[in-house]
Amino acid sequence: MIQRLRVPMGFAIAAAVLYLAKPTGTLILAGLPVALLGVMLRAMAAGVIRKDATLTTSGPYAWTRNPLYLGSFLLGVGFAVMSGSWLASALIVLPSFVIYPNVINKEEAHLQRLFPAEFREYCTKVPRFFPRFRSGQASFSLKQYLANREYQTALGFGAMLAIFMLKWRLI
Repeated sequence: MIQRLRVPMGFAIAAAVLYLAKPTGTLILAGLPVALLGVMLRAMAAGVIRKDATLTTSGPYAWTRNPLYLGSFLLGVGFAVMSGSWLASALIVLPSFVIYPNVINKEEAHLQRLFPAEFREYCTKVPRFFPRFRSGQASFSLKQYLANREYQTALGFGAMLAIFMLKWRLI
């Protein structure tokens, strides 16, 4: 249920955040590196993952079992900082503590069914969410990035950033 609602809920939250936001140049500069890190982490992960075809354990998947969700969280934190509003920040960050654990548990149960031995071993080596950095070679594929439609995150990031900057200049 939560998995199906997270995208529509995300659009509703984004609209509320855009309405409530009071960005400043300083806040945009403070939040931008965190948001960019989130976008880049998601891009790196989307360029290596082949959902349900193989258990991806390289690249950012060598650091955390959930780099896409960690990237989304960092993206959200970056925009929370940029928003300049405690209420907007809460709307961005708090749902992560409800949605991500539920979705991660379901996805990990799915991977356990698909790749029982591999996934069990992977879990002993790689943390669920907060990364442990180590080398993990990966062959990033632009084709895979596009197949996973991760460009939508980059477009959403650009649109939100543009609106925040416009609001800052107009306020």
